[in-house]
Amino acid sequence: MYAFTFEAPTSVAAAAQHIAQGGKLLAGGQSLLPSMRLRLANPEKIVDLNGVAELAGIRREGNALVIGAMTRHMDVANSADVKAAIPALADLAAHIGDRQVRARGTLGGSVANNDPAACYPSAVLGLGAAVITNKREIAADDFFVGMYTTALEEGEIITAIRFPIPQRAAYMKFKQPASRFSLVGVFVAQTGSGVRVAITGAATSVFRHAGLEAALSQSFTPAAAAGVKIDASELNSDIHASAAYRANLISVQTQRAVQKMLG
Repeated sequence: MYAFTFEAPTSVAAAAQHIAQGGKLLAGGQSLLPSMRLRLANPEKIVDLNGVAELAGIRREGNALVIGAMTRHMDVANSADVKAAIPALADLAAHIGDRQVRARGTLGGSVANNDPAACYPSAVLGLGAAVITNKREIAADDFFVGMYTTALEEGEIITAIRFPIPQRAAYMKFKQPASRFSLVGVFVAQTGSGVRVAITGAATSVFRHAGLEAALSQSFTPAAAAGVKIDASELNSDIHASAAYRANLISVQTQRAVQKMLG
């Protein structure tokens, strides 16, 4: 790694001060540290959030779950509150990476990084969650801008995410065997205002599929999902899968998610 200074604040306010001075946030480190080891990233100052206790934890607020940004994947997966309120979210967290990744990786770090194949962004978008920062709240539909890009501004720190509790939901992931990232992951949620379908791994950023949402809002069946043509023209094509293959996976994984929700 290149040389850097290390700060370990114990409050969000202190962390924000260090960021204003050019610091780079460190949450679980699952993306930043490998980049630094390969000298692809060269932050002059690291601001470690692991000592900020107020950023971790899970609580129920009315008809929503509020999960702190520094909550580990493992804690989301094992939480009785998450399993009871949004079991699909617990299931998603339980299948991120391997045990080591789940023990260190954080909800806020994953969402802020917005890796095109990460699992959590699909849950945030699929559930219509709100990203809470030290400055404001950002609706999920406005948060994910593009590849590794979000609506976060300079000096803005994710403190928690508020997940509305759906009527029911499911997440189906076809994983890339080596990395366990999503080759295609589909999060389907039935809410009081209709069906939301969020897809990760298939394009340059997580996105909602209007055609699938419309079809499933009219008829919540695997057959309705199967009847929607998935356009492959804007999907990723790489050494792991062609765009056409990913398009087929979107359809299949959506059908499986619906079937799972129907029991």
